[in-house]
Amino acid sequence: MTDGNTGVIAQTIQLALAPVFVLVAIGNIMNILTTRLGRIVDRSRTLQGHHAATTGRDHDVVVIELRYVDRRIHLIGRALLLLVLSGLAIGVTVGSLFVGEMTGMELRNMTGIIFSLAIGLLMVALVYLLLETRIAANSLRLPQELLELERKDI
Repeated sequence: MTDGNTGVIAQTIQLALAPVFVLVAIGNIMNILTTRLGRIVDRSRTLQGHHAATTGRDHDVVVIELRYVDRRIHLIGRALLLLVLSGLAIGVTVGSLFVGEMTGMELRNMTGIIFSLAIGLLMVALVYLLLETRIAANSLRLPQELLELERKDI
């Protein structure tokens, strides 16, 4: 390996750092989503136990919450899929940077398109996360009577 090749490799490594940081961010978001998914699955198991044990209005409340939980699981599943695809695209981006530099092939356009695709997938995954958190917030509205807003002593 010549000094020229070493310089090209060093420059390529520097160039590849930005996509790698995006990959780290994707991993962190996936960690958040899997934690949320675990909690939702636990809640769904609890609700499934209540489903058979309730009747009337209590049963309806359980069914409504189960529907919220089902929708949240679906959204998180889609977000995780998109994040995995985004991570794979980031890996291909880094690989194409190195292949292009090492072989002298002109891969800049392909690299740019794949990186843009990765960022697009990441953004859509974040929209799914936003939708899931909105559903969670809306399903957890506290009844006004429990807030005792008329009380002035607290």
